[in-house]
Amino acid sequence: MRAVHDGRVLYSDWFKGYGKILIVDHGEGYYTLFGHTSALLKSVGEEVRGGETVALVGDTGSLKGPCLYFEIRQRGRPLDPLEWLAN
Repeated sequence: MRAVHDGRVLYSDWFKGYGKILIVDHGEGYYTLFGHTSALLKSVGEEVRGGETVALVGDTGSLKGPCLYFEIRQRGRPLDPLEWLAN
């Protein structure tokens, strides 16, 4: 999984219901969350660049097997990631 934009890792650990997750703070209230990863490649406080690999897909905490849980949030509200990824 790759960071969608530059930012700083806010959380990198296990979280109930999501397995191993990575949360990146992109500034101005924007965050991305990657869940059910098999490996977290970045630690809290590390800076990431857009396009940089930050985690590996896995099935930690998943009931469906290997998959990716991905969220984009702005000030706590979920946004449709397809609108972002299409650009």
